[in-house]
Amino acid sequence: MSSVTNAARTLFLRSFKLQRAGITYRHFNGLAKTISKRPAVAAQIRLVSTETATKNEEDYHSIIKDTEKPVGESSKHEFQAETRMLLDIVARSLYSEKEVFVRELISNASDALEKFRYLTVSENETEKKIVDKDRPLEIHISTDKHNRTLTIQDTGIGMTKDDLISNLGVIAKSGSKAFLEQLKAKEGAADSSIIGQFGVGFYSAFMVADRVDVYSRAVGEEQGYKWTSDGTGTYEIQPAEGVQPGTKIVIHLKSDCREFADDETIKNIINKYSNFVGSPLYLNGKKANIVQPLWLADPKTVTVQQHNDFYRFISGSYDVPRYVLHYKTDVPLSIRALLYFPEGKPGLFEMSRETESGVALYTKKILIKNRTDNILPKWLRFVKGVVDSEDIPLNLSRELLQNSTLINKLRGVLAGRVVKFLQDQMKKNAEEYEKFYKDYGIFIKEGIITNHNQLEKEDSANLLLFESSHQEAGKKVNLTDYIARNNENRTIFYLAAPSRTLAESSPYYESLKSKKQEVLFCYEPYDELVLMQLQQFKGYKLVSVEKDMRDDKAANDLSNLGEDSLKRSEVNELSSWLKDKLSGKVATVNATTRLENHPCVVTVEEMAAARHFIRTQSHGLPEDRRYAILQPQFEINPRHPIIKKLYKLMSSDQQLAELLAKQVNVSQMIIDIFGTHIHAHSGAIIRFYLPYSSIL
Repeated sequence: MSSVTNAARTLFLRSFKLQRAGITYRHFNGLAKTISKRPAVAAQIRLVSTETATKNEEDYHSIIKDTEKPVGESSKHEFQAETRMLLDIVARSLYSEKEVFVRELISNASDALEKFRYLTVSENETEKKIVDKDRPLEIHISTDKHNRTLTIQDTGIGMTKDDLISNLGVIAKSGSKAFLEQLKAKEGAADSSIIGQFGVGFYSAFMVADRVDVYSRAVGEEQGYKWTSDGTGTYEIQPAEGVQPGTKIVIHLKSDCREFADDETIKNIINKYSNFVGSPLYLNGKKANIVQPLWLADPKTVTVQQHNDFYRFISGSYDVPRYVLHYKTDVPLSIRALLYFPEGKPGLFEMSRETESGVALYTKKILIKNRTDNILPKWLRFVKGVVDSEDIPLNLSRELLQNSTLINKLRGVLAGRVVKFLQDQMKKNAEEYEKFYKDYGIFIKEGIITNHNQLEKEDSANLLLFESSHQEAGKKVNLTDYIARNNENRTIFYLAAPSRTLAESSPYYESLKSKKQEVLFCYEPYDELVLMQLQQFKGYKLVSVEKDMRDDKAANDLSNLGEDSLKRSEVNELSSWLKDKLSGKVATVNATTRLENHPCVVTVEEMAAARHFIRTQSHGLPEDRRYAILQPQFEINPRHPIIKKLYKLMSSDQQLAELLAKQVNVSQMIIDIFGTHIHAHSGAIIRFYLPYSSIL
């Protein structure tokens, strides 16, 4: 073939990949004849094709070659009885997706390389002599659509004939497991990092294979072997020549599994499951695992740019992380975690509890599950990242992920560490944390409401932020700040209102204000519900000011009302009359001395629960049913002009008095119980009582 023909063929094959489209030599020869008549074009093609060929040859690297040749007699063996019974279980039950067999075989290859690495640092002189320390430790994969095969080869420790029988003939007695036991016997377990259960992973290949051929040559051995089986009841072993050190697995795919002989399919599987194996991984001669397992690096050595790139890689986002938690521990579990807190605000999709977790679970750099819902509590579903634990078995099923004691322990450790991390961020930079809390505080509140462990709830509760009556508007404090200033009555008071203006003008607040008692203001709808669920914090009771007023028996002492007030007998008379006229709308009517500027107030047993009921469950209920559930208590201020005028109208104008009583009660119900829904300005409460001014 002429140089022009070669140039045309190289150009089209390497630059445009037309071979897949069925381009033949006839096409190239015809093209070559046309190009040869135009020297300038031919020269340009030679230049381009030479550069392309040189570059591709430099990038291409593969150890997979058809050099193996079986020689001598083969020996036939039967699988162990348990293996025959378990083969079907492994294929059907352990793995829900067929593609994971690629992950399993890559994991096994990584095992073999780890074993070889261990031998290179072994103190055993015999082992040292047989190890070629200059051997590159690599994993290679090739696909062949035409022959419908997938080949995976490693340069690891390899297997002898006995190893092939014990490792591949018995499903629960793996080479890795036996090897680890040998290391433990030498007290060298701490120096190894080997993924167990080699046999289980290997047999996952039979989910997609008609036949599996294994060529292996153990380190230090001259003789190689071929192991072959169709996955039914027997396998054969035969000596083989031309076997490279390590192990080569050739999978002859079933006709309905031909997609696993496709380059792009395998590339996607590698990216999904095995991007972070510890050795170079090549697919059809090209480096496949180009992203490094950043979570295993020393946190001090990782740059901001590396974190940004890795965050975008695992999350599919285009922003940068707001916070980065790079965490490792060996007690009580081996954990390597890299967690990212997004910079952007959560959308409606992220707010839904149906949203999947953004954290992937690995064991020794091998993916178990990409989005693992149970690895962090549900409220942390906005967190993105990776958790790698050597204590997690590779074949952990979906059911075990949901119910495993090990997973529960892992979730508890991680959740506690995340809470501590956020507490640290609050201390380091309160302004930045406030921005985070504004965007993601709803998730923290969800975590407290849904958690049944009081200690964990209190840890999370310290992440909550509130405005305080003792701080200027806009300044936020947490519960720890509050108790540091109020350590006498061991009570944390809080008040729900849509704004500071409404909170400070609330009838509930005015009595505590006169006592100079600090009160936390809850502006968000679920704040008071969270504190009601929490009940206490570090030994301090959490009490709403509404409940404090309702339970304050001293406020009902009318012995010192003063001259500007109704007399006790008049108060009793008016209270009885009001209870009669407001029948069905109030449970009781009492006088209180806690009010100064307000004529009355309505209290219920649990105001937070009442407001939540009004918001979510009261629609469609008859009015009398609502009042029966709420059991409101109507408390009047005997010193207020409206209440004193009401008493006079009882005798002079019964009809007007009854109208006024009902109107005052309805207005106060709106202010006190429905008030958290009324986003009004400072004159809102005053305007409720303007219609009564003409009566006074």
